[in-house]
Amino acid sequence: MGLWQGLPGFVVMIQLTRLNNQPLIVNSDLIKCVEKAPDTVLTLVTGEKIIVRETTEQVLERVVAFRRSILAGLTPTLSESSAASPVVQNSTLEGSSST
Repeated sequence: MGLWQGLPGFVVMIQLTRLNNQPLIVNSDLIKCVEKAPDTVLTLVTGEKIIVRETTEQVLERVVAFRRSILAGLTPTLSESSAASPVVQNSTLEGSSST
């Protein structure tokens, strides 16, 4: 899919292809903009420009997939969230009323 795996289960960067067919691993946090002119040109926050074979849509899909993988790792599971946050059920409140 174009996502580069670092540690098992962790996506760390996106993989693209230079015009000479050489693979390129890019930290998507460094991408300032993606232009279609007629080749796809990435402009990094450093000012460096990189021309890649992928379309602008493919680059965007890979960046979005990368972001989703990051956010998926931050989302607590149901068992973690119930253990971490003290939620009081209605039935508990009804049984302990002091009136």
